[in-house]
Amino acid sequence: MKIDLGGRTAIVTGAAQGIGRQTAQHLVAAGATVALADLDPTRARAAAEPLGPTAFGLGVDVRSRASVDAMIATVADRCGGVDIMVTCAGILYPTRFDAITEGEWEQTFAVNVTGVFHCCQAAARSMTARGWGRIVNLSSTAGKSVSTLGGAHYTASKAAVLGLTRAAAKELAPFGITVNSVCPGLIDTEMARTNTTPERLDAYARSFPIQRLGRPEEVADLICFLASDHAAYLTGASFDINGGDLMI
Repeated sequence: MKIDLGGRTAIVTGAAQGIGRQTAQHLVAAGATVALADLDPTRARAAAEPLGPTAFGLGVDVRSRASVDAMIATVADRCGGVDIMVTCAGILYPTRFDAITEGEWEQTFAVNVTGVFHCCQAAARSMTARGWGRIVNLSSTAGKSVSTLGGAHYTASKAAVLGLTRAAAKELAPFGITVNSVCPGLIDTEMARTNTTPERLDAYARSFPIQRLGRPEEVADLICFLASDHAAYLTGASFDINGGDLMI
Protein backbone atom coordinates (compact mmCIF):
# COMPACT_ATOMS: atom_id res chain seq x y z
CA MET A 1 0.00 0.00 0.00
CA LYS A 2 1.51 3.31 -1.09
CA ILE A 3 0.77 6.30 1.12
CA ASP A 4 0.55 9.42 -1.04
CA LEU A 5 0.20 12.70 0.85
CA GLY A 6 1.32 14.93 -1.99
CA GLY A 7 -0.25 18.40 -1.74
CA ARG A 8 -1.12 17.95 1.96
CA THR A 9 0.19 20.10 4.79
CA ALA A 10 0.82 18.53 8.19
CA ILE A 11 1.75 19.74 11.65
CA VAL A 12 3.43 17.40 14.12
CA THR A 13 3.79 18.61 17.69
CA GLY A 14 6.52 17.25 19.92
CA ALA A 15 8.49 16.73 16.72
CA ALA A 16 12.02 17.34 18.01
CA GLN A 17 12.45 13.74 19.14
CA GLY A 18 10.95 10.27 19.43
CA ILE A 19 7.70 9.32 17.75
CA GLY A 20 7.02 12.91 16.70
CA ARG A 21 10.29 13.27 14.85
CA GLN A 22 9.93 9.89 13.15
CA THR A 23 6.35 10.72 12.13
CA ALA A 24 7.48 13.97 10.54
CA GLN A 25 10.08 12.05 8.54
CA HIS A 26 7.49 9.57 7.31
CA LEU A 27 5.02 12.31 6.35
CA VAL A 28 7.68 14.12 4.34
CA ALA A 29 8.62 10.84 2.63
CA ALA A 30 4.94 10.41 1.70
CA GLY A 31 4.95 13.80 -0.03
CA ALA A 32 3.50 16.12 2.60
CA THR A 33 4.81 19.52 3.59
CA VAL A 34 5.43 19.25 7.32
CA ALA A 35 5.77 21.75 10.14
CA LEU A 36 7.79 20.23 12.98
CA ALA A 37 6.57 22.03 16.11
CA ASP A 38 8.18 21.79 19.52
CA LEU A 39 8.51 23.76 22.74
CA ASP A 40 12.18 24.27 21.80
CA PRO A 41 12.21 25.97 18.37
CA THR A 42 15.95 25.44 17.94
CA ARG A 43 15.56 21.67 18.26
CA ALA A 44 12.52 21.77 15.98
CA ARG A 45 14.49 23.53 13.25
CA ALA A 46 17.40 21.12 13.70
CA ALA A 47 15.04 18.16 13.29
CA ALA A 48 13.50 19.71 10.15
CA GLU A 49 16.71 20.68 8.40
CA PRO A 50 17.78 17.21 7.15
CA LEU A 51 14.28 16.54 5.79
CA GLY A 52 14.64 19.02 2.95
CA PRO A 53 12.66 21.99 1.66
CA THR A 54 9.21 20.56 2.43
CA ALA A 55 9.91 20.56 6.18
CA PHE A 56 10.35 23.45 8.56
CA GLY A 57 10.57 23.86 12.31
CA LEU A 58 8.81 26.27 14.62
CA GLY A 59 8.17 26.76 18.30
CA VAL A 60 4.88 26.15 20.10
CA ASP A 61 3.74 25.85 23.68
CA VAL A 62 0.67 23.65 23.37
CA ARG A 63 -0.47 24.71 26.86
CA SER A 64 -1.14 28.20 25.46
CA ARG A 65 -4.09 28.91 23.20
CA ALA A 66 -2.32 31.99 21.82
CA SER A 67 0.80 29.99 20.98
CA VAL A 68 -1.19 27.28 19.19
CA ASP A 69 -3.20 29.87 17.25
CA ALA A 70 0.06 31.55 16.21
CA MET A 71 1.42 28.21 15.01
CA ILE A 72 -1.68 27.55 12.90
CA ALA A 73 -1.51 31.08 11.45
CA THR A 74 2.17 30.67 10.55
CA VAL A 75 1.53 27.38 8.76
CA ALA A 76 -1.55 28.76 7.00
CA ASP A 77 0.37 31.82 5.79
CA ARG A 78 3.16 29.64 4.46
CA CYS A 79 1.16 26.69 3.09
CA GLY A 80 -2.43 27.89 2.69
CA GLY A 81 -3.93 25.85 5.52
CA VAL A 82 -3.64 22.69 7.59
CA ASP A 83 -4.72 19.23 6.41
CA ILE A 84 -3.14 16.91 8.99
CA MET A 85 -2.57 17.44 12.71
CA VAL A 86 -0.57 14.91 14.74
CA THR A 87 -0.43 15.66 18.46
CA CYS A 88 2.73 13.98 19.75
CA ALA A 89 3.68 16.58 22.39
CA GLY A 90 3.48 15.01 25.82
CA ILE A 91 5.17 14.68 29.20
CA LEU A 92 5.55 11.82 31.65
CA TYR A 93 6.39 11.87 35.34
CA PRO A 94 7.10 8.52 37.03
CA THR A 95 5.98 9.81 40.44
CA ARG A 96 4.08 7.30 42.54
CA PHE A 97 0.50 8.06 43.55
CA ASP A 98 1.02 9.31 47.11
CA ALA A 99 3.83 11.66 46.05
CA ILE A 100 2.11 13.40 43.11
CA THR A 101 1.92 17.14 43.73
CA GLU A 102 -0.85 19.43 42.57
CA GLY A 103 1.61 21.22 40.30
CA GLU A 104 2.77 18.02 38.65
CA TRP A 105 -0.82 16.88 38.13
CA GLU A 106 -1.79 20.22 36.55
CA GLN A 107 1.31 20.30 34.33
CA THR A 108 0.61 16.79 33.05
CA PHE A 109 -2.96 17.66 32.11
CA ALA A 110 -1.98 21.04 30.66
CA VAL A 111 0.33 19.39 28.13
CA ASN A 112 -1.24 15.96 27.57
CA VAL A 113 -4.92 16.96 27.50
CA THR A 114 -5.41 20.72 27.21
CA GLY A 115 -2.58 20.89 24.68
CA VAL A 116 -4.22 18.21 22.54
CA PHE A 117 -7.54 20.05 22.76
CA HIS A 118 -5.97 23.36 21.70
CA CYS A 119 -4.31 21.74 18.68
CA CYS A 120 -7.37 19.77 17.61
CA GLN A 121 -9.72 22.73 17.86
CA ALA A 122 -7.42 25.17 16.08
CA ALA A 123 -6.55 22.74 13.30
CA ALA A 124 -10.19 21.75 12.82
CA ARG A 125 -11.11 25.33 11.98
CA SER A 126 -8.63 25.33 9.10
CA MET A 127 -9.67 21.84 8.00
CA THR A 128 -13.36 22.75 8.01
CA ALA A 129 -12.67 25.53 5.54
CA ARG A 130 -10.89 23.03 3.27
CA GLY A 131 -13.52 20.27 3.65
CA TRP A 132 -10.90 17.63 4.49
CA GLY A 133 -8.79 16.83 7.51
CA ARG A 134 -7.00 14.18 9.50
CA ILE A 135 -6.32 14.49 13.23
CA VAL A 136 -4.26 11.80 14.95
CA ASN A 137 -3.83 12.06 18.71
CA LEU A 138 -1.16 10.19 20.64
CA SER A 139 -2.68 8.41 23.58
CA SER A 140 -1.01 5.33 25.09
CA THR A 141 -1.59 1.80 26.29
CA ALA A 142 -1.85 3.63 29.63
CA GLY A 143 -5.11 5.19 28.44
CA LYS A 144 -6.73 1.74 28.37
CA SER A 145 -4.89 0.10 31.24
CA VAL A 146 -2.15 1.50 33.51
CA SER A 147 1.15 3.08 32.52
CA THR A 148 4.28 0.99 32.75
CA LEU A 149 6.56 3.95 33.51
CA GLY A 150 4.28 6.92 34.28
CA GLY A 151 2.30 7.80 37.36
CA ALA A 152 -1.45 8.01 37.83
CA HIS A 153 -1.53 11.48 36.30
CA TYR A 154 -0.03 10.15 33.06
CA THR A 155 -2.51 7.25 32.93
CA ALA A 156 -5.46 9.59 33.60
CA SER A 157 -4.33 12.10 30.98
CA LYS A 158 -3.99 9.47 28.28
CA ALA A 159 -7.45 8.10 29.08
CA ALA A 160 -8.79 11.65 28.68
CA VAL A 161 -7.24 11.86 25.19
CA LEU A 162 -9.32 8.85 24.14
CA GLY A 163 -12.54 10.53 25.27
CA LEU A 164 -11.60 13.80 23.59
CA THR A 165 -10.84 11.93 20.37
CA ARG A 166 -14.25 10.22 20.30
CA ALA A 167 -16.17 13.42 21.00
CA ALA A 168 -14.26 15.43 18.40
CA ALA A 169 -14.67 12.67 15.82
CA LYS A 170 -18.44 12.67 16.21
CA GLU A 171 -18.76 16.44 15.80
CA LEU A 172 -16.22 16.91 13.02
CA ALA A 173 -17.20 14.00 10.73
CA PRO A 174 -19.79 16.06 8.79
CA PHE A 175 -16.98 18.43 7.75
CA GLY A 176 -14.80 15.73 6.18
CA ILE A 177 -12.50 15.49 9.20
CA THR A 178 -11.54 12.22 10.83
CA VAL A 179 -10.14 12.04 14.36
CA ASN A 180 -8.39 8.94 15.66
CA SER A 181 -5.94 8.07 18.39
CA VAL A 182 -2.91 5.82 18.49
CA CYS A 183 -2.05 3.93 21.68
CA PRO A 184 1.59 2.89 21.71
CA GLY A 185 2.95 0.50 24.28
CA LEU A 186 6.55 0.68 25.41
CA ILE A 187 8.44 2.27 22.51
CA ASP A 188 12.21 2.75 22.36
CA THR A 189 12.28 6.54 22.70
CA GLU A 190 14.13 9.15 24.70
CA MET A 191 11.15 9.40 27.07
CA ALA A 192 11.35 5.69 27.88
CA ARG A 193 15.12 5.71 28.23
CA THR A 194 15.16 8.66 30.64
CA ASN A 195 12.46 7.30 32.95
CA THR A 196 13.86 3.88 33.77
CA THR A 197 16.99 1.76 33.56
CA PRO A 198 18.16 -0.33 30.61
CA GLU A 199 17.76 -3.42 32.79
CA ARG A 200 14.10 -2.68 33.49
CA LEU A 201 13.42 -1.97 29.83
CA ASP A 202 14.95 -5.32 28.89
CA ALA A 203 12.82 -7.08 31.51
CA TYR A 204 9.66 -5.40 30.24
CA ALA A 205 10.51 -6.32 26.65
CA ARG A 206 11.02 -9.98 27.54
CA SER A 207 7.56 -10.04 29.13
CA PHE A 208 5.74 -9.01 25.92
CA PRO A 209 4.39 -11.59 23.43
CA ILE A 210 6.63 -9.90 20.84
CA GLN A 211 9.73 -9.78 22.98
CA ARG A 212 11.19 -6.38 22.19
CA LEU A 213 10.42 -2.70 22.51
CA GLY A 214 8.46 -1.05 19.73
CA ARG A 215 10.28 1.20 17.29
CA PRO A 216 9.24 4.82 16.63
CA GLU A 217 9.09 4.15 12.91
CA GLU A 218 6.48 1.44 13.46
CA VAL A 219 4.22 3.93 15.22
CA ALA A 220 4.91 6.49 12.50
CA ASP A 221 3.77 4.02 9.83
CA LEU A 222 0.42 3.64 11.59
CA ILE A 223 0.02 7.41 11.96
CA CYS A 224 0.74 7.99 8.28
CA PHE A 225 -1.89 5.42 7.32
CA LEU A 226 -4.47 7.21 9.49
CA ALA A 227 -3.49 10.51 7.87
CA SER A 228 -4.13 9.16 4.38
CA ASP A 229 -7.13 8.57 2.15
CA HIS A 230 -6.84 4.85 2.88
CA ALA A 231 -8.30 5.58 6.33
CA ALA A 232 -11.22 7.68 5.11
CA TYR A 233 -13.84 5.48 6.84
CA LEU A 234 -12.04 5.30 10.18
CA THR A 235 -12.90 7.85 12.84
CA GLY A 236 -13.34 7.94 16.60
CA ALA A 237 -11.19 4.84 16.90
CA SER A 238 -8.12 3.99 18.96
CA PHE A 239 -5.39 1.81 17.50
CA ASP A 240 -3.16 -0.32 19.69
CA ILE A 241 0.49 -0.89 18.84
CA ASN A 242 2.11 -2.65 21.76
CA GLY A 243 3.62 -5.98 20.76
CA GLY A 244 0.67 -7.80 22.29
CA ASP A 245 1.22 -6.38 25.78
CA LEU A 246 -2.46 -5.39 26.03
CA MET A 247 -5.08 -7.55 24.35
CA ILE A 248 -8.67 -6.38 24.78
